[in-house]
Amino acid sequence: MATAILVTAIKKRFCLNQEVIKGIQMRRFMKTGLWALAIGLLPATGLAQELDGADTAWIMTSTALVLFMTIPGLSLFYGGLVRVRNVLSVLMQCFAITCVASIVWLVCGYSLAFGEGNAFIGDLSNVMFAGIQEDTVSGSIPESVFALFQMTFAIITPALIFGGFAERVKFGAVMLFSILWLLLVYVPITHWVWGGGWLGSMGLLDFAGGTVVHITAGVAALVCAMQIGSRSGFNKTPMPPHNMTMTVTGAGMLWVGWFGFNGGSALAANGDAGMAMLVTHISAAAGSISWMMMEKLKFGKPSVLGIVTGMVAGLGTITPASGFVGPGGALVIGLVAGAVCFLATQYIKRVLEIDDSLDVFPVHGVGGMLGTFFAGIFASAGLGVFSGQGYNAGMTMGSQIGVQLIGIISTVVYTAILTFIIVKVVTALTGFRVTEEDETSGLDLVLHDERGYDI
Repeated sequence: MATAILVTAIKKRFCLNQEVIKGIQMRRFMKTGLWALAIGLLPATGLAQELDGADTAWIMTSTALVLFMTIPGLSLFYGGLVRVRNVLSVLMQCFAITCVASIVWLVCGYSLAFGEGNAFIGDLSNVMFAGIQEDTVSGSIPESVFALFQMTFAIITPALIFGGFAERVKFGAVMLFSILWLLLVYVPITHWVWGGGWLGSMGLLDFAGGTVVHITAGVAALVCAMQIGSRSGFNKTPMPPHNMTMTVTGAGMLWVGWFGFNGGSALAANGDAGMAMLVTHISAAAGSISWMMMEKLKFGKPSVLGIVTGMVAGLGTITPASGFVGPGGALVIGLVAGAVCFLATQYIKRVLEIDDSLDVFPVHGVGGMLGTFFAGIFASAGLGVFSGQGYNAGMTMGSQIGVQLIGIISTVVYTAILTFIIVKVVTALTGFRVTEEDETSGLDLVLHDERGYDI
């Protein structure tokens, strides 16, 4: 009964892809003890048709692309933006978060995110990936591939947060924070949106992680930056990136990897995946152009840092809308993303004087909110050249925007409260910030006894 209600509530492309839900239904049904009767009633080829080689190959490729976004993409992007004495600490923390998040996902993260459970959290039926075998399918792909694909999302999200408090925190504190945050923030919200939870049942449009990844990471980074405090000399001493070549290299890797991030979220090699890739590229290009134009107007010259940051803003903003909008909508989303995220960055740093070291909140947080909101507009099939794929039956632009706003607000509030508590707990247990002397010496030597460059 519960499964039937779940399938009715979750429409096409909401939460999990409908084909994935069918696959999970089949796996759960096989466990009931009625499987022998079911198999006897199925055609001889019924089960074999569940697995699609093209879909499987595409999601395996997408999984590699999303992991590529974190190591080496985000690692190099962030590594180049910090000062020379902290470059290794950034690379180390991105790499270590990849390892820690993978184990958390294996032990219970996947099960709590995608287990049947209730409207707020999944169950423990897949602890240690229990029940996932070589022949277990989710929709048209092996469940092992689906679980691994989702693992790469769980990896990159806490890695993004680290950019909000780079250059001033203890390595052990970051590891403990990442574990607690994944379990208490990322996993529940993933279940709400993609795992059969209440936001997905309402019809929230979040194709690839506007709420799940970008809003959560951005809000968490802002909360951490405010609680931990600014770097010594912030807004008094120049803190330019130490290696823009490294940053641009990492940015290029992020752009390429994002095709797997958004295109892979279709969970099939089909037209939805192709369109998601197309609109992703358009928004990235538009975001870069828009950010450059804003810099030209304000500072007289466009910068290399600006063009790559605008690209990330365009990519993060299109993410929730990528499976629902068309090319025209993607152009508008990218242009707005570049301008709004630029203004948000200036406001956070110059007016509020919050040291979000690598601009995680104004780029990912603000971008995620914009994209989630715009998905409710540009998914409409009645906007001419700016039309998207249309709403589900019974939904209008007004009702869809209402659902989108509920998704944004609930994600922001929950993430902010839980992140605040987690930072307090970590600070009490281990201390979060290094001493001012250690910060001046640089985290590479203090935390790892190594240098990024032997010169």
